[in-house]
Amino acid sequence: MLKQKTLKESFSLSGKGLHTGLNLTVTFNPAPDNHGYKIQRTDLEGQPLIEAVADNVVETTRGTVLAKNGAKVSTVEHGMAALYALGIDNCLIQVDGPEFPILDGSAQYYVREIERVGIVEQSAVKDFYVIKSKIEFRDEQTGSSIIVLPDESFSLNVLVSYDSTIIPNQFATLEDMGKFKDEIAASRTFVFVREIEPLLQAGLIKGGDLDNAIVIYERQMSQENYDKLADVMGVPHMDATQLGYIMHKPLVWPNECARHKLLDVIGDMALIGRPIKGRIIATRPGHTINNQFARRMRKEIRLHEIQAPAYDCNRAPLMDVNRIRELLPHRYPFQLVDKVIEMGANYIVGIKNVTANEPFFQGHFPQEPVMPGVLQIEAMAQVGGLLVLNSVDEPERYSTYFLKIDGVRFRHKVVPGDTLIFRVELLAPIRRGISSMKGYIFVGETVVCEAEFTAQIVKNK
Repeated sequence: MLKQKTLKESFSLSGKGLHTGLNLTVTFNPAPDNHGYKIQRTDLEGQPLIEAVADNVVETTRGTVLAKNGAKVSTVEHGMAALYALGIDNCLIQVDGPEFPILDGSAQYYVREIERVGIVEQSAVKDFYVIKSKIEFRDEQTGSSIIVLPDESFSLNVLVSYDSTIIPNQFATLEDMGKFKDEIAASRTFVFVREIEPLLQAGLIKGGDLDNAIVIYERQMSQENYDKLADVMGVPHMDATQLGYIMHKPLVWPNECARHKLLDVIGDMALIGRPIKGRIIATRPGHTINNQFARRMRKEIRLHEIQAPAYDCNRAPLMDVNRIRELLPHRYPFQLVDKVIEMGANYIVGIKNVTANEPFFQGHFPQEPVMPGVLQIEAMAQVGGLLVLNSVDEPERYSTYFLKIDGVRFRHKVVPGDTLIFRVELLAPIRRGISSMKGYIFVGETVVCEAEFTAQIVKNK
C-alpha cells in the first residue's frame, strides 16, 4: 500500500500578497504522519494554527480564505494544489501575514521548490477515499456543477464558460497527477479589466499587476477611464481601442485560463482532508462551489469513514481454499475463510460466503438464521492468522492463538446469502511472535462487525 509523504526539508518563498499588497514570506515544513495540512500565522501572538480543511473556509471571493479562532489566511489554493498534486500528505505551512504571496499567479514556484528539497516516504499508510458511486453538486443560480465519478486514480475535467469573445468556452483535462508540473502548474490566475475597479473598491487585488495574472481586456471603455484604471494599478497607459490580453508575459497555453481553473479545483479539493480516487468533472467551477463540494465530500467521508475493500468475484484469489488449508489447521465445520483476494505487508482481505447450509444455523436460530457473533470474530481471526503466518518461514509449522480481544462491535446481522469481506491490518510490527490487529467485516459497503485482537504465533510440536 502507498505510504504517506512529507517534505525532506523546509523551503520558503517571498513576494507580495495579491489582495493586501504586503510583502510576505511563506515557509513549507516537513510534518509527522497523519498531520495533514496546517497553516501557522507566525506574525500573530501565540502563532495560532489553522487546519487547512474545507470546514474552516470562511470566504471564497477571488480566492480561498481559511480562518479559525480569529486567525485568517487567504490565497492558499495554489500552494495547496502543489502539495496535493505532488502527493504530499503532511505539511506545516508558516506565513508571516494574512495571505500567501501571489508570486506569478501560478503554482510553478511551489512545485519547483518541492522538487528541489525532495519528498520523503513516511510510515503511515496513505488513506485514500475511494469514490464508488456518482456524487453530484449543482448551483442552479450560476449553472456551476461538480460531479465526481469512480476512477482508479484522481483525474479532472474542467469546463469554463464566460460572456466573453476572448474566452467564451475552454476546457482542460488532467489524467495523471504526475503531469501536473508540466501541464498545469504554470497556469496563472486571470481577471477581466471590467472586474478590476469593483475588486479594488472591495479592498481586493491591491497587489495585482501585469506580472502576476492574465489580464483580459475585452470590453472597450473610454480612453479616459482606461487611463484612470491604469493609474490606480500603477501601469503605463495603453490604447483603449486595442482589445485582448494585456499582461506582460504571453499565454503559456491557449487554454491557460481553463488550466488555472483546474489548478484551483485541485487546491480546493486538497481541503477535503483525504486524497481521493475518482474523476472530477467541473463545469464553470469557482472557489464557492469548490468549497461547497469539498464540504459535501467531508460529510460523505464521515458517513463512510471505513470503506469496504473492492471485491471482484471474477478475479483469481491470492489464496484459494486449498492453500488456506495448508496454512491453517481448521477444518469443517470450523474453517471460516474461503479465499484471500488481497494482501500487503501489513494488511489482508479475505472472503467468506455464508450459505444456508452452515451447521450453526440449525440452532442459531431455526426460525431466524443469524451467524453467531463469536464465529464472525473467529473468522476474522483466521484471516488475521493467514496474514501473520505469511510473515514466517515454513508457515505450515506454526499456529496462531488468541491472547486478547478488545473493542468488539456488532453493527448488523449476518444471514444466509451474505458475502463477508474481511479487512484485517496490523496495528504494530510483529514482535516475539505477538501481533496486534484491527479487523472489519463488511457485507457490501456496510460494516457488520469490528474488533481489535492480539494473537501469538506458536510453533507446532
